[in-house]
Amino acid sequence: MPPRLLPVPASLTRSKLRLPLAAIALISGLAGQPALAERADRDKPVNIEADSMQYDDAKQVNVFTGSVTLTKGTILIRADRLVLRQDAAGNQYGTAHGNPASFRQKRDGVEQFIVGTGQQITYDGKAETVRFEQRATLKRLERERVTDEVHGNLIVYDSRSEFFDVRSGGASAATPENPGGRVRVVIQPKQAAPAEPAPTPLTPAQGIDPARR
Repeated sequence: MPPRLLPVPASLTRSKLRLPLAAIALISGLAGQPALAERADRDKPVNIEADSMQYDDAKQVNVFTGSVTLTKGTILIRADRLVLRQDAAGNQYGTAHGNPASFRQKRDGVEQFIVGTGQQITYDGKAETVRFEQRATLKRLERERVTDEVHGNLIVYDSRSEFFDVRSGGASAATPENPGGRVRVVIQPKQAAPAEPAPTPLTPAQGIDPARR
C-alpha cells in the first residue's frame, strides 16, 4: 500500500497546523501507549565538538563553528554554527545554523526517534521546545523506518507534550520533497507482523515394527 498524502485546507497553509504525534500514531494504526521524549535527557550534561569556539564571559554565550556536534543524553544536534547560552538556573538555549542543521531525540520507553531538519534550529532547554525554520521537516522513526513525517517552513515541536505547530512558506519554501512549499503530512501504513510458519506435521517413522511403536 503506497504512503498517503493528506490534503491540507488552504486556510491551514496560511496559518498553522497543530497535530499531536499520538493522533498521527492512531491514524496510522500504531496502537499503544503514547511515549514522550526521553525524560532522562534533561539531567544529562551537554557535550559539544566543533572546529572553533568563541566565548563571551559577560553575556555567558558560546559560539561554535565548523562541523558542530552537540549531544545531551539522546539529543543530537549537528550544525555549521551553534550559539549556546545558559541562564542562572542552568537551563541551556541554543540556535543552530546549517544547510540544513539537524536534531534527533529518542522517545521515552520505545525504540523510536524524532528527527528534524531546518536551516535554523532553536532549542529551548527550559520549555523543552525545538523550533525548526526554513524548509523544515520533522519525522518519527521506528527502528530507522520513517513512520510519520511533516514538512513546512516553520515547525515548533514541544517535546513535553509531543505536539507540534506547522506553518507553510509558499513557493519560497519549496523543496524537492515538498515542491509546493505548503504544509505536507505523510503517514506510512502500519507494517503487518510477519506470519508465523505453519507447524510441520508429524509422520510415523518408516521401517519400525508396528508392535514396537
